[in-house]
Amino acid sequence: MIESIAVVGSGYMGGGIAQVLALAGRRVSLADVSPEVAAAGRERIIAEAADHAARGLFPPDARDRVAAGVTAAASIEDAVAEAQFVEEAVPEVPEIKSGTLARIDAACPADAIIGSNTSTISIGVLADALERPDRFLGVHFSNPATFVPGVEVIAHAGTADGVVERVIALLAEAGKVGVPIKDVTGFALNRLQYALFSEAARLVEEGVATAEAVDLITRTTFGFRLPFFGPFAIADIAGLDVYEFCYRSLSETYPERFAEPEVLAAHVERGELGLKTGRGFLATSPETAPEVARYRDDAYAALSRLLADLPAPPIRY
Repeated sequence: MIESIAVVGSGYMGGGIAQVLALAGRRVSLADVSPEVAAAGRERIIAEAADHAARGLFPPDARDRVAAGVTAAASIEDAVAEAQFVEEAVPEVPEIKSGTLARIDAACPADAIIGSNTSTISIGVLADALERPDRFLGVHFSNPATFVPGVEVIAHAGTADGVVERVIALLAEAGKVGVPIKDVTGFALNRLQYALFSEAARLVEEGVATAEAVDLITRTTFGFRLPFFGPFAIADIAGLDVYEFCYRSLSETYPERFAEPEVLAAHVERGELGLKTGRGFLATSPETAPEVARYRDDAYAALSRLLADLPAPPIRY
């Protein structure tokens, strides 16, 4: 079990990661460009833990647990000297990350796992900075790290067997969902996120809808489903033949943006249409359709109640 952890970078992301791991009972050493910055980062996350606890977002004793679990290190080298796992969370600048990773690699134990919180930089490229890249991988938390459960876990070609599994186990013990992803530019999260943003921006540019209208229709329609069903589950429930028809309609007007994916066409050609045939991207049996519908209805009704209880977001257009 991984017990001793260093987080290099005490900003918003690094501080949040340190909070999460300390609340999971780990010893966390926090480092930054100076001892003073690291100490200020520690004080900030202790105060945040107290505030979150007062609002019912963290356990009542969260402040004391974070204060006891997180120490501010005098240097990066001191922070990582005895760490079993190191998470690098410095600014998203290749030169800064590479230089920091080289220092971590030189100072940490030979068997320590090193993770980078990079959101877009190839893990294979960053691995060039390490003398021992076999224990290096991407461990990409989302903002805010304290509350978003999913974490991309990205091995590069030289990552040793078992490293991904050990990190996913650590994340699970901290209440996070580690998802293994291959090392490509943008990984999975940002390719999906920016694909959506590109089309949203085009709708505004073309005068189809305002930014406010795009946000509203996204939140209240397909975005409403996403906490419960991913895009493949949604497609299987709707029917892949329906998706194929919609792609054909869209591609007539927007051929460069909405060509039917080959994998979708292949499923339809084989008669694998989703839930109604028991095979699509998933393998949910048609007999479970009533159960799926009940879960969907219960989930959507629960989310509707939650949203009704919350105030409107303080966003202005």
